[in-house]
Amino acid sequence: MVYKVIGLMSGSSMDGLDIVHVLLSEVRGQWSYDILHADCVPYNEQWTEDLREATNKNVSDFLKLHTSYGRYLGEQVNAFIAKHDLAHNVHFIASHGHTVFHEPEHRTTVQVGDGAAIAAVTGLPVINDLRAMDVALGGQGAPIVPIGDKLLFGGHDYLLNIGGIANITISGGEAPIAFDVCPANQILNALAEREDQPMDKDGNMASVGALLPGILEELNDADYYKRLPPKSLSNDAAMDLVFPKLLETEQHNYDLLHTATMLIVQQISAAVQLYPHGKEQATLLATGGGAFNTFLITELQKALTPLNIAVVVPDANVVKYKEALVMALIGTLRWREEVNVLSSVTGAGRNSVGGALWIGA
Repeated sequence: MVYKVIGLMSGSSMDGLDIVHVLLSEVRGQWSYDILHADCVPYNEQWTEDLREATNKNVSDFLKLHTSYGRYLGEQVNAFIAKHDLAHNVHFIASHGHTVFHEPEHRTTVQVGDGAAIAAVTGLPVINDLRAMDVALGGQGAPIVPIGDKLLFGGHDYLLNIGGIANITISGGEAPIAFDVCPANQILNALAEREDQPMDKDGNMASVGALLPGILEELNDADYYKRLPPKSLSNDAAMDLVFPKLLETEQHNYDLLHTATMLIVQQISAAVQLYPHGKEQATLLATGGGAFNTFLITELQKALTPLNIAVVVPDANVVKYKEALVMALIGTLRWREEVNVLSSVTGAGRNSVGGALWIGA
């Protein structure tokens, strides 16, 4: 079977809306993909503020945001279809939305971006609300990308996404294991903004900074890092692990960037060591915006070399759009009414078929 799908992803790094048009093929249980078109639509200041402050809004304004953001997603899809001449070349849309509230311990997670609004604006079928079923079953609802790691990227031993939050999938065994590792780009971006930069490009500022051992030790001592999977981080919980400790110091910002980068490296290395590969040589696929951070990847490779693990950075489209690609796959599995969230990853009572379906026409 062949599916032409648009996948939408908005992550915790807040760099914009990722849109991909992908061709997904399944032959005798084997899946393959081709990213046909891909764009990232940056958020303007108003959308950035609205999404960051979503949980501080009153109920009325929050519900209006959910609807208006859904219409915005639909409008961006329409513009994407027009730009790439995709009329009649999209079977359906799979939208992650933007996570604004995540407390799986209370069986609650919310991703804004009303699926009905997207369907109404585009006239296409829409699958969204991808995490809710797993959370209702007692799972973390995160990470949900491991089903894509298993079906599309199974040739690697470890699959790391360095977005606003770093998460990792350990393949092999009867079922994959995956969890949120630590805050990542959201720390580095917040520190870079103090230098009037949206990000620390290539890790250049961090690379000339000095390590602050005392601060690094304090950051590494957070209780979250001592917990075993399944576990996940909300955006707020991730920020609480590093702020205000990091920002309250009098240290030079370049030194803070260096130290925050080493926190990410050390926590990823610690996560990998929990699950030894038992091979002469293993590979770790690195994607997400952090994979473009040359200093971070170089330091990570140094940390993993003694463990006989090679860091692999794929082509730029996969680095940037892997999560949107996986959302397209998750939506396709929902369309087929097949398992798309793995309980071995999330800790739910069972595997589940997650997602709400809205018929646009």
